[in-house]
Amino acid sequence: MTHHQLLIAANTLWVVVAAVLVMFMQAGFAFLEAGLTRMKNAAHIAGKNVLIFGLASLVYWLVGFGLAFGDGNGLVGTHGFAPSIDALLAVGKAPYSAFVGIPGAAGWLFEVVFAGVSLAIVWGAMAERAKLWVYFAFGAIFTVVYSVVSHWVWAPGGWLQRFGMQDFAGSTVVHYQGALAGLAGALLLGPRIGKFVGGKPQAIPGHNMAYTTLGVFILWFGWFGFNPGSTLSVDYGGVGFFAYVALNTNLAAAAGVIGAMVTAWAVIRKPDLSMMLNGAIGALVAITAACAFVAPWAAICIGLVAGAIVVLGVLLVEKLGIDDPIGALAAHGMAGVWGTLSLGFLTVPELAERLDWGQGGLLYGGGFHQLGVQALGLVAVGAFTFTASFAVLWAMKVTVGIRTEPHVENMGLDVSEHGMWGYPEFYIPVPGGYGTEHHGHPVVSPPRPAPAPATPAAPATG
Repeated sequence: MTHHQLLIAANTLWVVVAAVLVMFMQAGFAFLEAGLTRMKNAAHIAGKNVLIFGLASLVYWLVGFGLAFGDGNGLVGTHGFAPSIDALLAVGKAPYSAFVGIPGAAGWLFEVVFAGVSLAIVWGAMAERAKLWVYFAFGAIFTVVYSVVSHWVWAPGGWLQRFGMQDFAGSTVVHYQGALAGLAGALLLGPRIGKFVGGKPQAIPGHNMAYTTLGVFILWFGWFGFNPGSTLSVDYGGVGFFAYVALNTNLAAAAGVIGAMVTAWAVIRKPDLSMMLNGAIGALVAITAACAFVAPWAAICIGLVAGAIVVLGVLLVEKLGIDDPIGALAAHGMAGVWGTLSLGFLTVPELAERLDWGQGGLLYGGGFHQLGVQALGLVAVGAFTFTASFAVLWAMKVTVGIRTEPHVENMGLDVSEHGMWGYPEFYIPVPGGYGTEHHGHPVVSPPRPAPAPATPAAPATG
């Protein structure tokens, strides 16, 4: 093997491993969302996560990858649809000239798991009241919308990339877009039954905070594929630069937990666990754009602010009368906006030059140029993605309906949509299951005592 071939092999191995880590984030979303919602919808949440990843994989192979990374113009890729052997094994050649250090197949695998993450964010804001078919129909359309914006920001020659918009791993492309579509869905669906009474928000606690915590740790773990893997090679930015990206990612997440805890303690007088967990997610979202461009101290600042934003954002969303069961609008939308804009202030000029991507931020004497580019990208993506998502979901709503009937929602989507329960023993008799006489340890559930013998009658007296 030549040195160049060894480098391609190393790059491919790294990208495939990173892609697998990002795919594992689907398990994190399943636990996070199931834990923050009610047990009567647990199987529905799990089924939805399996469905959307399967759907995204097929649509992305058919059209998404070509739209996002196929050779084309500044607006969209026009080649590479339904790719076959030659296109997927080629390195740095048409129709995927953008992937100069890995074969097209590795590029597809890494990018399709990103599309799946963005879709998972959408459904969090629409949880517990949307019909299952909406996930299927809108999921296919959103994958196309997502792919177009991916081309704008990440593909060589994309119009926002030509302006120098910095979004290393997807604060805008992945998370902001997912939150925008989720906002459109939440507005059109309306709140869950009982969420607002007399205009005042009512708490609907999630059924399992241990699941939620496990989900956040899985997502945190997966983010080490998400951000460092976006180098797409072992030497982009310098040999081993991906380790620096990983360091910034972890620092921000850690700071996000602290920022959310302190803010929650100050505002709601308790260090709420769900806020702390979403603080970590919000910080990871925010650092996703900035992880390769900022100094470690700046990564901590970005995470601290993101943690505070999540707490205040969740409260604001409720105050506006929007029902977002898992806090996706704050953790992925507002934190994504902050992470994208932070680069306008905090990008280190030497790192931007090292990556050949944009320029330094305001605090380093770079002026307002990069901040203006970041804002332009947010406005353009926001207008396109929200308008497209709202229009499609509105059309579905007025034609066939997107929300379950009230009695179905009250019953739970597990049985109505899937004909099963996530926790069947709490709802139906299960032989040997919870609540039966055969369930549990004999010390806890002792056998019934034998009936006492009848008392003999007293003898008659004369």
